[in-house]
Amino acid sequence: MIRNRSGFKLLPLLMLFIMVGCVQMAHAGTTDTVKILKDTSTLYKPQTVKKHFWKASGELMLAQIIPWSYNYFVRDAEFAHVTFKSIGHNLKPSSWEWDDNNFTTNQIAHPIQGSMYYSAFRSNGYSFWQSAPAAFAGSFMWEVAGETHNPAPNDFINTSLGGISLGEMTYRLSNRVVNKHQHGFKRQMSEVAGFLINPMNGFNRLLDGKWGKISHEPDTDLDTANIVGMIDLGARQISEHNGDLFTKGKTGWYARLRLLYGDPYRESKKPFNNFDIMVEMGADDTARLNTVRVNGLLSSWELTSTLKQEQLLSLTLNYDFYHNSSFEYGGQSVNLSLYSEYDTNDKLKFLTRFGAGAVILAAVPDAYLYYGEGRNYDYGSGLSLMAHGGILFNNRFTGTINYQGGLFFTLNGSKSSYFLHTFSTEVRYRIFNKVSIGAEGGFFNLKGYYRDYDDINKKYPYLRLSIGYKI
Repeated sequence: MIRNRSGFKLLPLLMLFIMVGCVQMAHAGTTDTVKILKDTSTLYKPQTVKKHFWKASGELMLAQIIPWSYNYFVRDAEFAHVTFKSIGHNLKPSSWEWDDNNFTTNQIAHPIQGSMYYSAFRSNGYSFWQSAPAAFAGSFMWEVAGETHNPAPNDFINTSLGGISLGEMTYRLSNRVVNKHQHGFKRQMSEVAGFLINPMNGFNRLLDGKWGKISHEPDTDLDTANIVGMIDLGARQISEHNGDLFTKGKTGWYARLRLLYGDPYRESKKPFNNFDIMVEMGADDTARLNTVRVNGLLSSWELTSTLKQEQLLSLTLNYDFYHNSSFEYGGQSVNLSLYSEYDTNDKLKFLTRFGAGAVILAAVPDAYLYYGEGRNYDYGSGLSLMAHGGILFNNRFTGTINYQGGLFFTLNGSKSSYFLHTFSTEVRYRIFNKVSIGAEGGFFNLKGYYRDYDDINKKYPYLRLSIGYKI
């Protein structure tokens, strides 16, 4: 666990570097919405890449030493005074316990740290599956020897699984931002943007002499999937009370980035050949960064492919983070989904997605829990369901309906179980080539069932109006 880390001041930067990277890739987008439209991908055949085990191991240790050194030498934090005795204590299985860190520390600072462990190997020639153990190894090392606090199972899971999702996503975007055929100021700016997106990958470009070096050869280490993005700017109304959206709600600005990498309707066995991201920020009294969602392909299987219909079964790794004045939720999950596309004619297209899966670990709001550094949530595991429907008409009008639900059983916290479901619907009309207007409404509904307290039933409705720009 990491207590009171200043590291999560990086949250606004997380949003910034993703947006900067996407702007650099504006030439790749050819559609108006991320969820509705499909793109095409051309894949280069992967070539043999040299692996650097000792360099990767050294960089993983560097990712441990830098935050420890800051805690020890700058902050003089008590928990950073690690000894052989504290390490021996933490190695005992009986020493593991759930921690009391606040929501943002556990649900986003830890995954960011885990992405550094993962990227140390990924940017040194290792594949997705070969790099994944590094996230688990780095997380375990920190829990045992990075601080004196008892190791926490929630930190181990969030750092490892969240680190893999964020690490692979940022690794791919970092490589795509850098235009290896450019030179001069634009090339340097693309290198800087790539470094901000994935610092470990940028660091290795410096060490390997690739920074600013012009290449006339095609990239062979990654696919060349198309990237489609949309930035929305507008106003939203959020209520902290059950159903009182207009009488007791509050209005503020919001910005949202939606990004689709690759084609969700193309069969692939290579992890993260397709993924989608959604990041949202807004005027909120508890957090500026409200949402980060990453849905990354692990493998897919083509079921049907004709001129009028396509169906694909996909296994995905998912990272979810929600935090605003009315609601917070964070979780790691694996889902199996059926993607379907129906082309009725040249002007009308329908798309659907139905899925279910396992929530490995989630932080769910507890109405009666508050202790430690600000923990007001339970940790639990459970099941998830999702459904999505979309329509595209004349390449101008789009409409979507989304549902996502989960049933959670508390592992640590109050004796409780929860049923959480979210619903949203959005309509959007393209008025110019890259500009569209949209309206979205929806709500969160959390039902909590407690052994020692009264049950709860909370609704958090919202309404959004926005102008969107295709990138």
